[in-house]
Amino acid sequence: MDLLTFLADGDDTPRLGARTGTDRLADLTALARAAGAELPPDLLGLIRAGRPALATARELLAASPPTRPLAEVSLLAPLRPGKIVGVGLNYVEHVAESHRTLDTGRELPDRPVLFGKPSTAVTGPGGPIPHNADLTEQLDWECELAVVIGEPAHRVTEADALRHVFGYSIVNDISARDQRRSGQWFFSKGQDGYAPFGPVVVTADEIPDPQGLDLSLTVNGETRQSSNTRHMLFPVARLIADISSGMTLEPGDVIATGSPSGVGAGMVPQQFLQPGDVVAATIERIGTLANPVIDAR
Repeated sequence: MDLLTFLADGDDTPRLGARTGTDRLADLTALARAAGAELPPDLLGLIRAGRPALATARELLAASPPTRPLAEVSLLAPLRPGKIVGVGLNYVEHVAESHRTLDTGRELPDRPVLFGKPSTAVTGPGGPIPHNADLTEQLDWECELAVVIGEPAHRVTEADALRHVFGYSIVNDISARDQRRSGQWFFSKGQDGYAPFGPVVVTADEIPDPQGLDLSLTVNGETRQSSNTRHMLFPVARLIADISSGMTLEPGDVIATGSPSGVGAGMVPQQFLQPGDVVAATIERIGTLANPVIDAR
């Protein structure tokens, strides 16, 4: 299933939905109410409720319910994660460009490089990415596969790691390159609006192998990144095993699995996002996450 969160018909209460086909959605909140079925009202609740709630959602969709065009509603971020664990330097070519332009090490990491992004950084499809020229002149992009945790993971093995995944989405890991503050990444990565997330969460059964997905990113329609998740230095299962060795991953947590090469800081000459730009991250099977850049001063 392709699960999403949306607003419709002037209602300010987010609703749980499912994408059907490429451009339509079923309102799971309304379907559950009409059927007298128990279903959490939001995606985070659905994830935390576990397999029975997911089975109920599947049954509602199996009845071929009425749908409506996606264009008629406003998509929100699928959920507000408890925590976002970012992974740096997880594609070999990005390690090389980061060494050349961002003063990181030349050698490939021997274990995942981790950092955090707060949940307040999350914005949804079409949500603005703030550009505050008082804080940065080097606002950059990073298209990343997002892993949404479904079952608690604590000291799990790599062999069992994917069993703890609820589904997959997209995170654009927006970065203020000039705010790294002597190697500290948090302010560079964690400002408001620096984690566009969505447009949907595709359940793990629909993507049995997360290491074979094409991903790309455009700025104003021009391609900046193009790669495949098979080029990850540390695959999804290894990331979950490594992170959970010292930190419990909880249902609804998100792992942003790292960026391929093609970031603005790696271009010659360097190019960075400016107010008026539109940046769009695309991952095979999941869709496209597009966001405008706005002047936030």
